[in-house]
Parts: sequence; C-alpha cells; structure tokens
Amino acid sequence: MPENSLRDKIAVIGGGEKNLGGLISRTFADAGAKVVVHYHTSRNEAEQTVKAIEAAGGQAVAVQGDLTRVADVRRLFDTAVDTYGGADVAVNTTGMVLRKPILETTEEEYDRMFAINAKAAYFFIQEAGRRLNDHGRIISLGTSLLTAFTDGYSTYAGGKAPLEHFTRAAAKEFADRNISVNVVAPGPMDTPFFYPQETPERVAFHRSQAMGGRLTETEDIVPVVRFLATDGGWFTGQTLFPNGGYTTR
Repeated sequence: MPENSLRDKIAVIGGGEKNLGGLISRTFADAGAKVVVHYHTSRNEAEQTVKAIEAAGGQAVAVQGDLTRVADVRRLFDTAVDTYGGADVAVNTTGMVLRKPILETTEEEYDRMFAINAKAAYFFIQEAGRRLNDHGRIISLGTSLLTAFTDGYSTYAGGKAPLEHFTRAAAKEFADRNISVNVVAPGPMDTPFFYPQETPERVAFHRSQAMGGRLTETEDIVPVVRFLATDGGWFTGQTLFPNGGYTTR
C-alpha cells in the first residue's frame, strides 16, 4: 500500500479511549488502521471505543497503563507488536490541565503536572522511536498556550513547553529512518477538560479570540493529525497550531 495510507497500518493512540483520542482512534480505524487504544482509568470508554471499531469492521485492542511509568509505556508498544506485528503511527493525546496561580501551586501539583505533560510525553516519543517501523509517524498533542502570554497556566503550559524541544530533537535523531515527529497544538477545546478550569467570563473571552467566536472542536484537530500520519510526512520537528487564529507566532 502507499506510504501515505493508513490502510493496514498499526496505530498506537495514547489516551485513545474518549474525546479527541477516541475520535482519532475511530477515524484511523475507519481508514483501515489497526488501533491500540490506550487508557488510564476510563476502562468503560476504552471498551466502548473498541466495540464501536469492531462493529464497523475494524480491529482494535484496549490497553490500560499509566504513561508516567516507563514500564507501562513499553508495555503499550509491546501490545502493538505482540498483537499486530509492529507499529507505524504513534499519537499521544494524554495530558492534564491545571489553572492555578504560581503562589498557590503545591509541590505535589507541580510534580504531577510535569510527570503527565513532560515525562510521559518524552518516554512515549522515546519508545515510539524504538518500536515504530521505518517511515513511521509520531504525533504529540501540545497546546496553543505555548504561544500565549497569560496567567494561571504555569504548570500546564510549562509542562507542555518541553514537548516542542523533545520533538525537534527526536525529528533529527529519527530522520535516518524517515520517522517524522510533530506536535499539534490546539486552541482551548470544547471538551470536559476545559470548563472546570475557567469562569464563564473567561470562556467567553477564549471564544472571542478565535475565528467565528468559538472554541476549537475535536473535529478541527483530527484531520490535522490524520494529515501528519499520512500525506504530511514531510513535516517533521514542527509544531502546528490549528486554533482558528486564537494565537500565532
């Protein structure tokens, strides 16, 4: 099959059970990929996503794991190899959001945020680089707050910021095997993760900053991820900002 097709490819989706990750899992499966659906605590959602894929004629398997533990990251990719014979695409959608002033942030909160947003992302890229077949694709989810000048998100945006350098370094190091490595950094997304962090007034402000006066939808992001996994393979080491003009650089 052509290199830019998902048909018969094996995709590992970190946080692939619900919201954006769930839509990516289902979309990739619809395009013919075999999908390894990672989840941390949402077992029911993972099982429902796998059932939906199988009901549509696709193939998928759910794998539980805490990606802040390197052994669990390795086990996730082991499952792809053991179940389907390899891996071609790795997408990490996992992350944790916290909006809290610096003066109120605890050491425990700091450690947890950086474990999920930086450490897990690093070792996901590392293991993907080890296990993907040549011409593979690694895609991580960042945030448009990387380009924003705002308050409250020191540990979230701060924890996501290293992802850009991890990506650039990996893009150079994996280039001899034609593995591309990129970040997709959405604007504030209309998902359950966003609203608990914000007041209604701030939600209205975020909406006002993007084209059409709305938040980013998961449906805005999936085509970008699919593009990078297929026709967009000549992009590497990049951070893309699909956010309707919310921020730019």
